[in-house]
Amino acid sequence: MSRRDPSDARDVARRVLARTAEGAYATLALSGELERAGLAAADRALATELVYGVLRLRRRLDRALESHAPRGLGGLDERVLDALRVAAYQLLCLERVPPHAAVNDAVGFVRRRRSERLAGFANAVLRRIAERGEPPPPVDSRGRLIEVESCPPWIADLYLGLFGDEALALAAAQNVAPPLWLRVNPARGGREAALVAIRAERPAAEVTPSRLLPEALRLVGGASPANLGALMDGLVTVQDLGAQAVGRLVGARPGELLLDACAGVGGKSTHLSALAEGRAAIHAADISPRKLERCRELARRLDAPGIETIEVDLTAPGDRLAAAYDRVLLDAPCSGLGVLRRHPELKWRRQPEDVSRLAALQRRLLDALAGAVRPGGLLVYSVCTLTAEEGADQVQAFLGRHPEFVTEATDDPAIAALVDSRGLLRTLPHRHDADAFVAARLRRRP
Repeated sequence: MSRRDPSDARDVARRVLARTAEGAYATLALSGELERAGLAAADRALATELVYGVLRLRRRLDRALESHAPRGLGGLDERVLDALRVAAYQLLCLERVPPHAAVNDAVGFVRRRRSERLAGFANAVLRRIAERGEPPPPVDSRGRLIEVESCPPWIADLYLGLFGDEALALAAAQNVAPPLWLRVNPARGGREAALVAIRAERPAAEVTPSRLLPEALRLVGGASPANLGALMDGLVTVQDLGAQAVGRLVGARPGELLLDACAGVGGKSTHLSALAEGRAAIHAADISPRKLERCRELARRLDAPGIETIEVDLTAPGDRLAAAYDRVLLDAPCSGLGVLRRHPELKWRRQPEDVSRLAALQRRLLDALAGAVRPGGLLVYSVCTLTAEEGADQVQAFLGRHPEFVTEATDDPAIAALVDSRGLLRTLPHRHDADAFVAARLRRRP
């Protein structure tokens, strides 16, 4: 078979979906499969769209398939279901793909992997979808969230409870590919130098400065950013607009000592270094040595001085951390419902009990780090999710346990519009074209 045959792209998509069902992250599984497959650029793009399209719209696709399967889909195994979903996504969402190509590929896969009888079933169902489409959408908001926007019922109820009439807009925004946000590195020339370099290298791309944050650029088109010269040369780094807003909520000044708890690969650590003009001491702490190695690599590429990595379990840090910090950022582990555009598999994995389990971990981390903030210092708590239990309720519970802390407004005018009357910073995909973050600025009394 030709390596440029779109069937290869569909095979890649089915393999990635199978690995994701076994617990892999779609981003990592897709990257590995694409590297092994050696596809042309157009086929890489098709495989990527099929993977994320199926994960984002799985319930909608299943509903369409069920409407044309008189006996339902209950007897089918996951690999056959994935083949039918990949085909249904092409039939319903990709006008550029000829219907017969999508149908024939799926039928051939089922015939090779299962049986002629099951291939006949797949052929009949998919041809009905090609001819008749999908059933009409429900008229009520909850039904549309579940059946059209493919929200699990508990997430649909969460969206409705938090956002009311905005729930559908939020869910729809979570079902599209996220924008590519870049953060300008002032140590390598600043915004104008980055704009000139990117426009010269990618003239077909659209690169636009953010209306909110002066260091944020939105890049559309121009192929993958992986080999972008401005990225490799350290003029910019990839960081979502919501994550950049959290860094600004923390702030940093020359001469200060900061702790970036749960620092991960160092996106916020390097941002804090830039905000302090490279003259702050920053401890980037995490339990993962692999992530900390990537943090050190990023700091070197961005020429971000003053960052020291510390491998530590923050629920029991012992004497690994300094006695007191001027500013502490806790970007805590969370349910991740704010990044479903990037990790749509999470909405099928997460359950309400996961929220409670993660909220308990967040409480332990907050209590462990409260004492690391010097009197008069700042603690910023941040999560990339939407639940009140992990966001506003978590903050209020912390203040009840720690009366030595109070909320305070931001002193950064660039993000003032993102902070609500309770002092919580919130970014949302349908309002700000950003991942959903909620964060609080907590000042320890002098």
